[in-house]
Amino acid sequence: MKQLLLLMAMVLTVQANADNYRDMEPLVLEVPDMKPELVELPERSALSLEMAAPTASPKMDFDFFKTKTNPDVKPYKFMDDMTFVGVPLFVAGWAVKGDKAMFRVNQKAEKGGKKNTQLLTDFKTGIDDYTQFFGPAMVVGLKLGGYEGRSDWPRLLASAAASYAIMAGLVNGIKYTAKEMRPDGSTANSWPSGHTATSFVGATLLHKEYGLTRSPWWSVAGYGVATATGVMRVLNNRHWISDVMSGAGIGIMSTEVGYALCDLLFKGKGLLRNDLVIENEKPSFFSISMGLGLGNKELEFDAMGEKETLHFRAATVVDAEGAYFFNKYVGVGGRLRVRAQSVKDFGDFANYVSVEDYYVWAGLQPHYEAAYPTDYTSSADANELTFLNKVGYQFESESAWNENAPVTDSYGIVKSDHITEFTGSVGVYFNLPLGTHFSLGTKALVGRSITQELDIDGHAEGNMKDISYTMSLDNRPEHKDAYGDPTLSLNDLQYPNNTGEKWTDDWEYLTVGAKSSTSFGTGLSLTYRYKSNFSWRLYCDYDYTRKDFTATYDPFHFVTKSMTSGASYLADLALLASTGEYADGLGLEPREYKTRKYMNYWTLGLSFLVNF
Repeated sequence: MKQLLLLMAMVLTVQANADNYRDMEPLVLEVPDMKPELVELPERSALSLEMAAPTASPKMDFDFFKTKTNPDVKPYKFMDDMTFVGVPLFVAGWAVKGDKAMFRVNQKAEKGGKKNTQLLTDFKTGIDDYTQFFGPAMVVGLKLGGYEGRSDWPRLLASAAASYAIMAGLVNGIKYTAKEMRPDGSTANSWPSGHTATSFVGATLLHKEYGLTRSPWWSVAGYGVATATGVMRVLNNRHWISDVMSGAGIGIMSTEVGYALCDLLFKGKGLLRNDLVIENEKPSFFSISMGLGLGNKELEFDAMGEKETLHFRAATVVDAEGAYFFNKYVGVGGRLRVRAQSVKDFGDFANYVSVEDYYVWAGLQPHYEAAYPTDYTSSADANELTFLNKVGYQFESESAWNENAPVTDSYGIVKSDHITEFTGSVGVYFNLPLGTHFSLGTKALVGRSITQELDIDGHAEGNMKDISYTMSLDNRPEHKDAYGDPTLSLNDLQYPNNTGEKWTDDWEYLTVGAKSSTSFGTGLSLTYRYKSNFSWRLYCDYDYTRKDFTATYDPFHFVTKSMTSGASYLADLALLASTGEYADGLGLEPREYKTRKYMNYWTLGLSFLVNF
């Protein structure tokens, strides 16, 4: 009964619903009035499309001889991808090639008794022997890992081989024609730098294969390491700054010509990826730069009424710089700059490094005349002592280095022959577009400059000398000198003998540094934007700062170690006899000179920019 009643209720409900739908009006679909209209959609760059597209895991690529060409890759025309930026770099290096001094040689290294003409730095690193291969190592590693770049293996290998062959021909042809002496005097094949040229070939390979097609930061890494390689070649005293600049120019030019020849040979075959396209009108950038610093090539100190001057070469300047632009014209940013300026001539500061120069200096000569008398005349007045000759040390002869001399060896070691400034600056950047590819720029910066000091150490060694003598003091009024002082008489002077002890002395011969200071900078630049995300920039910067320099000079630190106290006292008397002054008034103590200089720096250089 319950099931029957439930069934009847369901039937009545369905019937009632059906009666409701029977009286409804039919549904009418209204179509809106539509008209065609053009709408501008934002373009998506190749970089954004690549990031949005699903990526498959890369597969190892060992198909060294198999040609592969991806569809829809635009072929390059002959010289379509050349920038010619290597030309001004090479010309700049050639133009400053004459800014050199005679190479400096350590006295320690000269066993033939030659004069110590100049000095050598002991700075040495072998890292530059390996960093020159950073670019090709990265390209090969990425390629083997299946990370596609611009070219397949046959086209890549042909481009690389052509680039290195052109570079090797240019570098070696110029080296053995110009015959420029290296700074360390080892060989006459300094200009241009082969290490730097090799490094910039590799950097340009990495730039073309992966910087232009995958990520601009591959280009930053390649050119950054190449720049560091060139700087290390200068610090190692293997090359002048002109060698490095010309080497960098040859490296870039050779790679661009090598790729241009292969573009002509292969045409569209073997291309795997197009260049990235970044659509952004704001000229925001990050850059690395290498330049030549000019101006302020002398640093003069007032040394007790006489001028002591350091002469410098043109400076090596390396920058990392970046700016964010709010629009096409104005932005804010900053710059980190390292400016290393090496000494061209130490002037009179280097006069007393060798043994011969120690002896001929007027203040020290009486010390060793006293230490080496063979004959002398004396009177009641010790001030009238005269030494007839210098025995035991013969100038200009091999006996100068004999084992009995008070000083058997002395030389200077340059720990740092550069005054290096580290400057961090921030400020406002300005840009004036001149068309699609060119623009003018300027800036106004303020920052802080820190100076790393120049440092020369001295080394001397020899035999401890003693002199036997007696002295008498005559206090009788009639024998007093013109100043009313008693008369000293030297008696029983014996030939100086070795004590049997050896002495050695290592000390800071010369240091030159400066306090930190505020720096102001500006500049003018011409930028060529040859790709949507890459630019080259020629620039001329001006920087101003006021530096308070201090030179600490201690050329005769070793003197007191070379004699016993009694012999040293006698030497002081000899100085008094010959000059009327004691040793401590004649500069045997360390000297400290100070000077304030207004530094005006000009820097000419080339920057590689990544636009973002």
